[in-house]
Amino acid sequence: MRNAVIIKSFQNGISVYLNEEIPFSELLEEVVFKFRESRNFFKDAKMAISLEGRSLSDEEERIILNAICANSDLHIVCLVGKDEEKNQNYLKAIQQLEYKNGKEENDGHFYRGTLKNGQTLETESSIVVLGDVYPGSTIISTKDIVIVGGLFGKAYAGGNGSERHFVAALEMAPERLQIGDFKYKNNKQMKWSIRPKVQPKIAYIKDNKVVMEPITKELLSDLPI
Repeated sequence: MRNAVIIKSFQNGISVYLNEEIPFSELLEEVVFKFRESRNFFKDAKMAISLEGRSLSDEEERIILNAICANSDLHIVCLVGKDEEKNQNYLKAIQQLEYKNGKEENDGHFYRGTLKNGQTLETESSIVVLGDVYPGSTIISTKDIVIVGGLFGKAYAGGNGSERHFVAALEMAPERLQIGDFKYKNNKQMKWSIRPKVQPKIAYIKDNKVVMEPITKELLSDLPI
C-alpha cells in the first residue's frame, strides 16, 4: 500500500509514520520492506526512533522494533515519545553515555524488555534498557545505566570501581541505587497509591555522595562525568 510506512529523519534519529487504517499484519510487511530497502543507507547507525501516526500496544511496538532490527543494520538507542522537550533532554543523557569516554570506548549494550520481580540483568558494559525495571528486579552494570522507562527496582552502576558513572531513567523511584561504592539514600517515603509526576532524572556522584536530579540542559553541561 502506498505511503503505508514513511521514514523521516530528525535530529539524532528517525520518525516512522505508520498508516492507521490497514491491518497490523499488512503494516508489518510494509515495515519489513521499507527497512530492507534502506539497509545500506542506515548501515550501523545508532539512532533514537519515534513511531507516529498509529496507536500501538506494547506488544505491537515490540514486534515492529524487532522487525526493524532484523531487517536493517540500524541500532536503536531508544524509543522517543511525543514530549519533545523531555525527549531532547533525555537524548542528551544518552549521548553522554555514547561519547563521554570517546567513540573508541563505546561498548554499550541495548536491552528491549521489562525486568520483573526476581529477575536480574548484569553486564560488564554500559546498557540502555527499553522498558521498566520493576520492584524486586535488579540491573547491574560495571559502567552506566540508562532506562527508557521507569526504575522501581534496584540499580548498581560503576561496578568497575570508577565514580565517573551514572544511572538515568525517565521515571526514577528505585528501591535501591548504588554507583561505585556510594549508595543513594532516599529519605522520602514512597506512596505507591499516589503516582509521582513523571520526570526524567539522573543519579551521579557529587561531593562523595550519590545525588539525584532532574535532567536539564544546564545540568548535562555541568556533569562531572
